[in-house]
Amino acid sequence: MWKAWALAAVFVAGAAMTILTVAPPAFIEAPRGPLQVFRDCDDCPEMVRIEPGDYRMGAEPRRIAEVMVALGLRESEKKNVTIGYAFAASRREITFAQWEACVAGGGCGAYLPPDEGWGRGDHPVIHVSWHDAQAYVAWLSQRTGHTYRLLSEAEWEYAARGGSQADYAWGNQPSHEQANYGAPACPPCTGAIEGADRWEHTAPVGQFEPNAFGLYDTSGNVYEWVEDCHADPLPREPADGAPYLAGACEMRMMRGGAWYSNPERVRSTYRAHNRPDRRDYVIGFRVARVL
Repeated sequence: MWKAWALAAVFVAGAAMTILTVAPPAFIEAPRGPLQVFRDCDDCPEMVRIEPGDYRMGAEPRRIAEVMVALGLRESEKKNVTIGYAFAASRREITFAQWEACVAGGGCGAYLPPDEGWGRGDHPVIHVSWHDAQAYVAWLSQRTGHTYRLLSEAEWEYAARGGSQADYAWGNQPSHEQANYGAPACPPCTGAIEGADRWEHTAPVGQFEPNAFGLYDTSGNVYEWVEDCHADPLPREPADGAPYLAGACEMRMMRGGAWYSNPERVRSTYRAHNRPDRRDYVIGFRVARVL
């Protein structure tokens, strides 16, 4: 169980203020062991089993908010989430090759999205809407006899963190050695070639180290649609891994940032949203499967 962690001391001398805080311990419990990876058909995405666990979802919006929470002056915008079931997530973002298999199999509305000249094959599919992603999981479900779907926002963050409470799955510092993302400032939002990140736009999936749960590209490359309706701030409920589906649901959530995003927008906690019919060159998706 998560426990109150913050201890703060405030010293005021004129306009000066010194604030000392004790950082929280990690709040994530998930069984570790050998990766359980499977694929339900030759042209299906490779899936990895994600075990049940607890974690602390979200982030305070600003440093001053963290301080106020530490002092007990406001409620935290984070929430405790318990995912009491195992599920599977695609190890990589869905690719053009996998999308085209859906089209060849009579699914996905026969829609062939453009690739902007950046590459098809094992590049993440782009220019796909939330509705398009739903068509793909419907085809996968029919093709395999198993239930595929989009991840919920809570499942996505749990899986993307890979057992970490840091800003990124690998730690608190952004790194082009670990992910494909953009220049430090956004706007203007532009791609960046630096270190192991050799791609100004989308990179073929799986070019960087996976997180501890075996997932690739949970920071950057393309935004990933999730099931939830948009809500701001982070909804207090549900806290069991289910998607938030209340309200008019005119917008759907996206996670993970993209190739043109600045470091802030590729953090595990960063939340974005868009119209469910929006097709864009920074938006793709990954899938989940019921176990």
